[in-house]
Amino acid sequence: MKILIVDDHPVIIAGCRSMFAAEENYEIIDAKDADSGFEAFVNYKPDLCIIDISLPGKPGFDLVQRIIERNRDAKIIIFSMNDDPVFASRALRLGAKGYVTKNDNPYLLLDAINAVMSGKNYLMTKISEALSIQNDVKNYDIWTILTEREREVFKLLGTGMKIREIAQETGISYKTVANTCSIIKNKLKLQTIGELSQMALEYKDII
Repeated sequence: MKILIVDDHPVIIAGCRSMFAAEENYEIIDAKDADSGFEAFVNYKPDLCIIDISLPGKPGFDLVQRIIERNRDAKIIIFSMNDDPVFASRALRLGAKGYVTKNDNPYLLLDAINAVMSGKNYLMTKISEALSIQNDVKNYDIWTILTEREREVFKLLGTGMKIREIAQETGISYKTVANTCSIIKNKLKLQTIGELSQMALEYKDII
């Protein structure tokens, strides 16, 4: 079975190779960013992809979307440091079949591989429980709460831009950007623009 691992941390690649060494018929291919990962997917046609969210340049979610657009039956597992359920929610909605966090038992990744290769989805228990508590995952995903303009402003806040810089970047007036930030802040139940900027920074990888 050919497995493509897309991660820019050599220790993660080495750890996966070591863990998979005991498994029969595992051929490992690795890439360090979204573009080289997509190229490897096209060239090697792996049976399974393991993708990190935080990659140099384009985020892992961009790669997931490109792969699914090319092959909607592709089997993808997200392997990330982030255990926020909103990331798992977005991964599944984009077409990933599993979500495993790096700060838990690494052998859960083997469980995820077995589940996904047998046609099932795989979520770690704590993430699955968190999503169940929310009942409606879509209500938890900020991407379904915000309008297109609000998403654009939120995305730019996540790059570290200030309101005046966003106005210059988008050609929108300062007042409109400020009002949009206020609306986003209220929708996300935040108290200050500082809290909004911090949240945008934390969530930049799901954009």
